[in-house]
Amino acid sequence: GQMALTNEIENYPGFPEGITGQELTQLMQKQAERFGTRVEMDEVTGVDFSVHPFKVKTYAQEYEAKAVIIATGASPRKLGVPGEEEFTGRGVSYCATCDGFFYQNRTVIVVGGGDAAVEEAMFLTKYAHKVYLVHRRDRLRAEKVVQERAFQNKKIELVWDSVVTEIMGDQGMARARIKNVKTGEESLLKADGIFIYIGNVPNTQFLGGQVELNERGYIVTGRKCHTSVPGVFAAGDVQEWVLQQIATAVGSGAMAAMEADKFIAELEGTAYPERTA
Repeated sequence: GQMALTNEIENYPGFPEGITGQELTQLMQKQAERFGTRVEMDEVTGVDFSVHPFKVKTYAQEYEAKAVIIATGASPRKLGVPGEEEFTGRGVSYCATCDGFFYQNRTVIVVGGGDAAVEEAMFLTKYAHKVYLVHRRDRLRAEKVVQERAFQNKKIELVWDSVVTEIMGDQGMARARIKNVKTGEESLLKADGIFIYIGNVPNTQFLGGQVELNERGYIVTGRKCHTSVPGVFAAGDVQEWVLQQIATAVGSGAMAAMEADKFIAELEGTAYPERTA
């Protein structure tokens, strides 16, 4: 998920010096496998929650399940401006950890003002000689400690109250058109790459409308991670949650797992075992 693509995680309990997303992901997977979890590298293409056991279809095979936990998270939201699709992979990126190395001694733009945008802007200063951080407001939304580190980094230049309206170039990206949202003034910013961090879109398309979604496409859940289908639960960023943090995703994952276990126990009649002498 997105955690694995995050360079530095500063706010997860137990790691006072921080930890990379890839390292934390590997530790979590190792711990889960120690308790018997089997990890299958495949993509879910569809589900059928109208029958029980539920059916989960992937490219490789079809699974049956007594309970399902949906933890598909969310994917980066696109700007939706001219040139974005054209230059994706040729200057436009949504993952600084993946592509930052290719911008040694170059100039890049980061779009966004939250934790992800600011953290990845700082990460890119390891390679790029100049990082423009373009944000549509006059203040950042990132945590204070993250903001302070960015303000102290001489390679980062903040471009306030501005949005990217067009991405241009030839063989690859060469510049971006920037518009000040307060004055309406437009300018061209020369850059070799642009990294976009303006929020996320929930990965719920494969559900085919079989569970209730809100107007933005996130899964509607109750207090205990139940969806509109009994036996189907949701956890993490795919839920209708305001706060999208690793800690809250882990907490909801634990809740969903407990509720799924309880659902199966009641289904099998083992929820309240008889006492033995």
